Amino acid sequence: MRYFSTRDSARLTPKTFSDILLAGLADDGGLFLPESYPRVTLAELAQWRQLSYAELAAQVLGKFAPDIAQHDIAKLCAQTYTADNYSHIRKGQDASQIAPLQWLGEESGTRLGLLCLSHGPTLAFKDMAMQLLGKLFEYTLAARNQTINILGATSGDTGSAAEYAMRGKRGIRVFMLSPRGKMSAFQTAQMFSLQDPNIFNIAVDGVFDQCQDMVKAVSGDAQFKSRYQIGTVNSINWARIVAQVVYYFKGYFAATTDNAQKVSFAVPTGNFGNVCAGHIARMMGLPIAQLVVATNENDVLDEFFRRGVYRARSAAQTMQTSSPSMDIAKASNLERFIADLFLRDGARVTDLFAQLAQQSAFDISSTPEFARMKEYGFVSGHSTHAQRLATVRDIAKRYHWVIDPHTADGLSVARAYLQPGIPMIVLETALPAKFSLMVQEALGVEPECPANYRNVEQLPQRFTPMAADVDAVKQFLATHITQ
Repeated sequence: MRYFSTRDSARLTPKTFSDILLAGLADDGGLFLPESYPRVTLAELAQWRQLSYAELAAQVLGKFAPDIAQHDIAKLCAQTYTADNYSHIRKGQDASQIAPLQWLGEESGTRLGLLCLSHGPTLAFKDMAMQLLGKLFEYTLAARNQTINILGATSGDTGSAAEYAMRGKRGIRVFMLSPRGKMSAFQTAQMFSLQDPNIFNIAVDGVFDQCQDMVKAVSGDAQFKSRYQIGTVNSINWARIVAQVVYYFKGYFAATTDNAQKVSFAVPTGNFGNVCAGHIARMMGLPIAQLVVATNENDVLDEFFRRGVYRARSAAQTMQTSSPSMDIAKASNLERFIADLFLRDGARVTDLFAQLAQQSAFDISSTPEFARMKEYGFVSGHSTHAQRLATVRDIAKRYHWVIDPHTADGLSVARAYLQPGIPMIVLETALPAKFSLMVQEALGVEPECPANYRNVEQLPQRFTPMAADVDAVKQFLATHITQ
């Protein structure tokens, strides 16, 4: 399997899975995609239905990484997806299950459930992919006798998931940019309390999109990137997206009894990475009826799927909300879907994103591509603070289940798209303890917190404040990499 940039029409620079694992962003500014998506046969679906999560992950990853021996992939997945590593199981759930499906009840003639993805080390869905990514990095770097300096940006959960996955690993340093004062207190403490010498937290005076733009700017400087061996763990990294594809198959198998049934998934998202994994699963042949894109008040994705207008917001226009991990107004992974929508026409993708860079927007509403966008199963909506509060209260009262604000966004939007007879699975994003102030506002009680995190906000914190300045980031990297 060969990989190319979304902007490379001529297919001039083929890469392997291991190449793009370490590269992150393509040199031309695009994102990597396989030349074509592998298809899963009905026979394979029947076989995969019987597998454990680790075995399923090995099968999915093996489809995309033929340059890595399958027995090594299986070993890495078995080491990653263990009950001990994903042990934050709520009362009443089977501790042997990874990513269990929690049925809530029946609404509008269909079953409504949560795919519980928050049982990893940092209590957020990002752990599902990031823990495997850490193993893949370590394996590939050792095979190539290389080191890597990971530069990432986070709106809250990516940072801690990456740092916990990479802490103490040989040949790896992590430099994580986050918007200062715009994450929850729990998220901030979870990251900044780490004292590992290979972890560097940089608190940027700005919003997430500025952090993300700086990561792209550094990755786009080919000479600097090569000299300092810069990689990334954000969802622009293809391997992270592939690892997230796995839980769509897991959720499907848990919700159905045969492979003729369809399900829908509702996905809280800001950067389009989580739902992009669902798109890939659907392209592989998983019977998905709808992919519900759920945003908060920063509704750039909702506007795009409803109107065909992609209008990135400025830092000043980006709202700070009670679901802060989705306070994103430039959805990086959308480019992967745009490339598929335009049938891998790299020239047109390049033109669109050049237009975006110049005008902060592009409009495909009058194109044939927009007319056939519904073929991909996407629908969308957004949720407000008042709706989040109402949803948290309703789910607690009706189903005796406490959810975090991002999952509330997903449930709020999902309810507008329920179809009789087609199960709706909402992807849970985090344990409520990570956003206790909002949950307390909704329910009047503090959500339960795992014992090992009860005092995390009181721990000493180590971080470096910095202006939203690419040159300052480069200087920081150069100084700490060469020490």
